[in-house]
Amino acid sequence: MPTSSVPVSQSERAALADLLEQLGPDRPTCCEGWTTRDLATHLVVRDRRPDAMPGFALGGPFAAWTERAHARARDARPYGVLVAELRSGPPRWLPTAWPALDRVLNTAEMVIHHEDVRRAQPDWAPRELPRSVQDQLWRTVPFLARGRGAARPAGGLVVRRSDVPDGAPGSERRLRAGTPTTTVTGAPLEALLWVSGREDVACVDLTVE
Repeated sequence: MPTSSVPVSQSERAALADLLEQLGPDRPTCCEGWTTRDLATHLVVRDRRPDAMPGFALGGPFAAWTERAHARARDARPYGVLVAELRSGPPRWLPTAWPALDRVLNTAEMVIHHEDVRRAQPDWAPRELPRSVQDQLWRTVPFLARGRGAARPAGGLVVRRSDVPDGAPGSERRLRAGTPTTTVTGAPLEALLWVSGREDVACVDLTVE
């Protein structure tokens, strides 16, 4: 469970590494076409190959280079090494290892991919995260809603927290104008999963008006 003394990015990284180690390399994930080995490889490449970042962020002509880096890392490293490298994070000489940048880049990333593994297993159940963690995730929802793999319903999009009283300040955000308007209601973790394209596994209520 995340604590106030351990950043969410780090506690989720450790929990994800534990789960990957427990499950082994060939279990499914919620990332289409990816096994647990593929997801571990993705995170290791993201941590350790700055030259691959444009492909993650922008796709297009940069994606082929990133895919080659992923394929080489997947084939060259035993699964146990991939999990160990994921657990240890990026080398200290890389800016992505700096605590402030780690929190910005990896809080949502580690939480989402932890859920990608958890929710692809037959016995998964939703997690109860502390309010402080949910607050952090809520702040990332608008950014993930603009990502390459984001859910894009026709018309407008509103997200609404279900873990705070109705009408509480900041409990609702309009992410896109238009009609009809899709309103996604759930805990911040669930809203984050939904807007990032995990509609099939996010525990939310949807209304379209």
